[in-house]
Amino acid sequence: MRVIVAEDVMLTREGIVRLLAEAGVSIVGQASDGDAVLALVATQRPDVVLLDIRMPPGYSDEGLVAANRIRTAFPGTGVVVLSQYIEPAWALDLIERNPEGVAYLLKERIADAAVLVDALRRVADGETVVDPTIVARLLGRRRRNDPLASLTAREREVLSLVAEGLSNRAIASRLVVTDRTVETHMTSIFGKLGLEETPDQHRRVLAVLALLRA
Repeated sequence: MRVIVAEDVMLTREGIVRLLAEAGVSIVGQASDGDAVLALVATQRPDVVLLDIRMPPGYSDEGLVAANRIRTAFPGTGVVVLSQYIEPAWALDLIERNPEGVAYLLKERIADAAVLVDALRRVADGETVVDPTIVARLLGRRRRNDPLASLTAREREVLSLVAEGLSNRAIASRLVVTDRTVETHMTSIFGKLGLEETPDQHRRVLAVLALLRA
């Protein structure tokens, strides 16, 4: 797996690079701002770009802007956006624009190489991953007209694991149930959320978007 790391703080960037290299990830480029990472992607064509959401010059959402530009110009390249803050609106914006091959993780995840590498691999395979802390925060809210209100406790648990990027088999293993049971839960979730199967829409991603919008 070939990865570009974009982070403006040199020590943090070098730490991430070393962590990933020790985990067997090939680092094909490093950048400190959005323009630099776009230029690198054009020449290196990595599998995934890992980038901070706040980068020069404004330190607001430059990383998010760069991520969207990368997915538009190079649809075969996945992006993993790291944020220091829990911002469901930013995660929603990223996934709505790019339904597959993206991840939104809290920056604290870089301390766990296994979690970070797993997210990179999932994104490289075209999956969508949302940080479990954000998922838990969203599921814990009390809302009027909650679109998830009709889901059972188990279905909400299954949906939270889908949002974290787990496959049906991985969810079955986590919950200690059969694959068929997870499939049944997913069918029920799709039905309650009104998500009909169509050739050009990924219902798992649409279910995650329903969670984020809630």
